[in-house]
Amino acid sequence: MTTPICSRLGGLGKRIRLLQPGPTPEIVPVYEVQKARQVKELGSRHVRRPGIRRAVRSPQAVASEISSTVKEMQAPVLTEDEKMLQNYVPVYVMLPLEVITVDNVLENRTGLEKQLKELRTAGVDGVMLDVWWGIVESKRPKQYDWSAYRSLFQLVQECGLKLQAIMSFHQCGGNIGDAVNIPLPQWILDIGESDPDVFYTNMKGNRNKEYLTIGVDNLPLFAGRTAVEIYTDYMKSFRDNMSDFLEAGFVIDIEVGLGPAGELRYPSYPQNQGWAYPGIGEFQCYDKYLQAEFKEAAIGAGHPEWKLPDNAGEYNDTPESTGFFRPNGTYLTEEGKFFLTWYSNKLLSHGDQILDEANKVFLGCKVKLAAKVSGIHWWYKDDSHAAELTSGFYNLKDRDGYRPIARIVSRHYAIFNFTCLEMRDSEQRADAKSGPKELVQQVLSGGWREEVEVAGENALPRYDRAAYNQILLNARPNGVNRDGPPKLRMYGVTYLRLSDDLLDWNNFRIFKTYVKKMHADQDFCPDPRKYNNYVGPLERSKPKIPIEDLLKATEPMEPFPFDEETDMSVGGEIAILLDNLIDKITSIFK
Repeated sequence: MTTPICSRLGGLGKRIRLLQPGPTPEIVPVYEVQKARQVKELGSRHVRRPGIRRAVRSPQAVASEISSTVKEMQAPVLTEDEKMLQNYVPVYVMLPLEVITVDNVLENRTGLEKQLKELRTAGVDGVMLDVWWGIVESKRPKQYDWSAYRSLFQLVQECGLKLQAIMSFHQCGGNIGDAVNIPLPQWILDIGESDPDVFYTNMKGNRNKEYLTIGVDNLPLFAGRTAVEIYTDYMKSFRDNMSDFLEAGFVIDIEVGLGPAGELRYPSYPQNQGWAYPGIGEFQCYDKYLQAEFKEAAIGAGHPEWKLPDNAGEYNDTPESTGFFRPNGTYLTEEGKFFLTWYSNKLLSHGDQILDEANKVFLGCKVKLAAKVSGIHWWYKDDSHAAELTSGFYNLKDRDGYRPIARIVSRHYAIFNFTCLEMRDSEQRADAKSGPKELVQQVLSGGWREEVEVAGENALPRYDRAAYNQILLNARPNGVNRDGPPKLRMYGVTYLRLSDDLLDWNNFRIFKTYVKKMHADQDFCPDPRKYNNYVGPLERSKPKIPIEDLLKATEPMEPFPFDEETDMSVGGEIAILLDNLIDKITSIFK
């Protein structure tokens, strides 16, 4: 059974589009490209979904519904004082990982309510929340308990905040920033006891229980269901049990978990297996299911002798210490290129399939989908890009490993969410050959070129002005436009994460300035249409992209030029000196 809004508006988003004013000649703002692209003839037929009977509706009823939705979508006329709102980037804050306990309880509601109200007074637009599979479906297959999450949703809504919901199909624990342990459902772990190959596996045979291997995506190994069917059923249950929140427009986007930490990647650098920064990580394709798929692919390519890599080193190696990643190493050979293409294409297919299922589940709901990609910035300046390659991003100087992901995200009308927005090259160890600045510039540019709404997060908790200024620069890389929309603007930025440290008086003072600057010095705006973030009914994904067309997106292109500094700074050296003085004075009275 679908929610009323999803069934009522399922085809409407596909039929209703508004033509926006022409873009600037230099760089086309992504939201204008998308809305212009979506101008279509208004039809009178509904999109039928399998298994759902629809009453025949009169043309007058359809016209009335279309008219009211068109009216809702129309951007309000901005006054002279409101023009700067077109530069507004909404700010969200991640809630603590343990806000719902592993026992499925919302603890300390009073304390959380106080924190949420503080965020609201700071001008924050909403919060992001992990909706843990390991909590909701923990007891047995298809037995879902949403009660604690419903209570939490209600609290967030009462505090006047919007919600970004993550369908978290991964384990929490064992990685950077994991303060609690939330395993996969016990019934999944039990299946893994008898068949450990359902988990990602490295060359030595070590299993990783963070996320099911993509080798079992379409194998009915879980009480008759495939992994993809499990994820789909979970999202359907979420839709049905949270229908009132979806109808109210409270849930603004649903980030679909696609791998460890919810990110579209392989678990190539697990701390719980001994990885430490800046190790290159290890390939994670040695479970029997992926091994069989690779063998079949190699035979199909006419090279049955090709094997999975056995010379790619261990988690904490450097590129030059391995036969695979060293200069003129295996990764540059025909066999190495075949493997890396297969390894990365498996990840692309995995993300594409699950996003497609999510699109069908939430079709017609007034919500956007999102997909998160991790910022693997270490070894980015090494020719091999080793850490990216083990994670599944086949990204080299002569090959773009991220634009194909953006192309897939675009097919599903989803948001491309990227991390490490706060990092600067100068902050990284020299021996790591890290390039977060260049990586972010490459990935965001690729997303905008593929006409995708781009959002982002900081990778690590930061409370300093330098980090905020870097995020602000990436959010509007060419600055604000005081007469209209900027050339480039991120769809939204989520801050990691709500904590007592963030709400510390001095830290929160700086954070509030950051929110104000992200809003382009404007007050909190409750109407997203004023900054071109209107969320209409989700329409059906575009046709599947042929692999040949997908791989065309690997052609490297120069990124868009980014300014050196943001024109919406939260303060520089003088402000930092003042912060230090305030810290010293505050510490005296503590």
